[in-house]
Amino acid sequence: MSRIVVVSGNPRAGSRTSVLANAVGAALAGRVAAGEEPAVIEVGALGAGLLTPGDEATAAALEAVKAAEVLVIATPTYKGSYTGVLKVLLDNLPAQALAGKRAVPVVTAGVAPQAAAAEALLRQLLTELGADVAAGLPVVESDLPETAAIAEKYAAGFGAGPAADSAASSAASSAADSAASSAASSAA
Repeated sequence: MSRIVVVSGNPRAGSRTSVLANAVGAALAGRVAAGEEPAVIEVGALGAGLLTPGDEATAAALEAVKAAEVLVIATPTYKGSYTGVLKVLLDNLPAQALAGKRAVPVVTAGVAPQAAAAEALLRQLLTELGADVAAGLPVVESDLPETAAIAEKYAAGFGAGPAADSAASSAASSAADSAASSAASSAA
């Protein structure tokens, strides 16, 4: 089992949220798991199995989540919150299933207030499951072209405690803002 597990809560596999989540997982792996490849769970690919007791793919996904040391839990913002399919997956975990695990909430949205609101809700859910929740990474859609830079900046400050995690989240947001400003200047 991988020490780092990426869970993409987008109903569509290969989405921009999934690309961001995978970039964050890979960047973290380079820093905290000696370059180990993170396991990736595309929740949308589990389909109706999410609602089927005993479904093998869902059971395997849940076991990977429970075995992880670091979880990157990503979701687009749907109706001001995380996606229903992500909630269904996480609802299959027993109480305190994430105790002793670091969790990184990664949220994409059209505008910053939506991303921040959904990140706060996802943080509450992960805390309820017992996770040690790192500073979240809310990202607006206009910054998604800078996914690699955002992921690297976030990972650079990850793991050194809450203050460093918060600084990493802020640095990642600043990287996206700087890249957007540079792109706007170049286009002008």
